[in-house]
Amino acid sequence: MLPLDLSAQSSLVLQIVAGIKALIDERKLPPGAKLPSIRQCAETHGVSVSTVVEAYDRLVADGYLVPRQSAGFYVRATAAQGIYREEAQSLRNIRFDPLWFVRRAWENRSAEVTPGFGWIPDAWLDNDAVRRALRALSGKPPSQMVGYGNPRGLTNLRLKISAWLGEQEIAAAPDQILLTTGASHGIELVSNYLLRPGDTVLVDEPGYSVMMSNLRARGAHLIGVPWTPQGPDVDILEALATRHHPRAFFTNSRLHNPTGASYSSATAHRVLQIADRHDFLLVEDDVCADLDTGARRSLACMDQLRRVIYLTSFSKSISPRLRVGFIAAHRDAVEDITQIKMMTGLTSSEIAERLACEILSEGRFRKHIRALRERLGEAQENTARRIEQAGLELFDTPEAGLFLWARHPAFADSSVLCNEAIEADLLLAPGHLFMTEGQTVPWMRFNVGFSDHPKLYGFLENLRPPDGA
Repeated sequence: MLPLDLSAQSSLVLQIVAGIKALIDERKLPPGAKLPSIRQCAETHGVSVSTVVEAYDRLVADGYLVPRQSAGFYVRATAAQGIYREEAQSLRNIRFDPLWFVRRAWENRSAEVTPGFGWIPDAWLDNDAVRRALRALSGKPPSQMVGYGNPRGLTNLRLKISAWLGEQEIAAAPDQILLTTGASHGIELVSNYLLRPGDTVLVDEPGYSVMMSNLRARGAHLIGVPWTPQGPDVDILEALATRHHPRAFFTNSRLHNPTGASYSSATAHRVLQIADRHDFLLVEDDVCADLDTGARRSLACMDQLRRVIYLTSFSKSISPRLRVGFIAAHRDAVEDITQIKMMTGLTSSEIAERLACEILSEGRFRKHIRALRERLGEAQENTARRIEQAGLELFDTPEAGLFLWARHPAFADSSVLCNEAIEADLLLAPGHLFMTEGQTVPWMRFNVGFSDHPKLYGFLENLRPPDGA
């Protein structure tokens, strides 16, 4: 019999689910064991049949039970708890290649200190806003909760995005905006639209590893443009464009991942001039736009979506779990990319888009963004100071956003240092993850939101040069 507490805040359904999971995890209900029938369970515990039905359904959905027609419910032979235990294994088995690193970082959060993560800490986001939006959405008519959405995305959200872009001095009507399932989906759609196998594309070096993997999957030939604290090295960009005649340059212009640096105005003007001269498109990933405390103008602002395709998401401002982003571009490009979106996934989630729209409609959203910027600014200052005190060199001091790019003078290959960190239960992000060919570099990416831990700085201060260094 399960210990149910009628006075507890947790519902009876959740108590039954938790109790049965515990019995399965502890092997008191072994694989293949049959559970009491729904009616038997209800009578034994003094609850309604519908309560047991919902509990059993959740256990089936979570991979703990298997329903057998006319026979009842059985413990799954390879129960989900085995999967969860595998996912919670120590990070000491991690392999430092880009996609594997991203996947294991998301699936496995067992490390005590995780400055290698690429997102904002959950506690820094406005979780109450998401709860309020969910409650508001639950009261909407059924017609707004079922069926397929608009192929271009929820009209009201595109109107809000159009207004936001106007504040950024980017003139984009709602029909120039396509909603996506996050920024990575936007990159995938744009690369599908622009590229054919064998096309040459320029990318930031270092740059966003998931984007590079996506472009390689399209069969593109990637060429890295080295970064400086003012953005890409424009002289090298000009030389590469002259030599290789690229189809496009995919670039992260503001609070760059992984360096944290941003384009200067002079760099942005030169990049647009070079693109005009050599007739290639610019794909601007501006996913950290809401985190910027400066008055920097985007490439899309300077170009007005003539040669620039602009994309971003709400992962840094609302929640990465929402998976809502957008592309803004010339009308003809948006029309073609919409066709690709429909061919590959029909529509994006209108429920998620309605949640985002509800949150953006609240007056508190702007207050949340201001508070988030301030918190990140303080974290940038503190992390930069402590990293330098630990003996590392900074690439830049951006004073905003999530990332710092640093190196230890004793380590030519940062992956050696990062492997040592794993043994100390620290997850760092070695620089080769962000290079076009995975080449060895001394640099590492630090997420300032996850770097406020004495264990990190104790580890960095006590590092010893590798043998032979």
